[in-house]
Amino acid sequence: MRWLPDDLRRRFAKPLPGLAAQLRMAPDPRTWPDEGAVLRPAAALLLIYPHAGEWHVALTVRGSGLRHHTGQVSLPGGRLDHPDESVEQAALREAQEEIGVAPDTVEIIGRLTPVPIAVSGHLLHPVVGIATARPMFSVSAPEVERLIELPVVRLMEPDAVGSEQRVRPLSPHVVQTVPYFDVAGARIWGATAMVLAEFTALLGSSNHEP
Repeated sequence: MRWLPDDLRRRFAKPLPGLAAQLRMAPDPRTWPDEGAVLRPAAALLLIYPHAGEWHVALTVRGSGLRHHTGQVSLPGGRLDHPDESVEQAALREAQEEIGVAPDTVEIIGRLTPVPIAVSGHLLHPVVGIATARPMFSVSAPEVERLIELPVVRLMEPDAVGSEQRVRPLSPHVVQTVPYFDVAGARIWGATAMVLAEFTALLGSSNHEP
């Protein structure tokens, strides 16, 4: 996958796969924020880096003491600290705080489509960055329980995707079909899976372009 960084830069110059790609991994039925709801901006870093001859993505398992999404697999990220902070700055700051990634080692190459998250009232802005070497990771407990280093190629494999039935924990308590990526002994679902679904669509289109 030596093509990945250059082809991603080229692909970000064109329209994104967008919501259609994200919905492939969205719970069905999905609960969207109320019309007119004011969502707080948040950012997440989808960091790509080389390790053991392959490109990887850094993911975190959220600590059990957090207010939202405890125990879930997420991209490092969080809300913007102040109005003057950009999405890119927030994504890099959160990655440094959560897993010790030095901002000056990351090249930001673009943003994916924002994802509205009803349960926490945030609009998540995914930012894609590339590091030329594996970062010197340092996990920040108790916010992060553990780090997952996921080979990018795993996301592209047919058996990486599954689904299950769940009762939505918040009202309305409907039964949902919840797609997930089954990777590294963990199931990635919800907003993170939707972000990764658009990312894999981006990779697929890059891989087949001349």
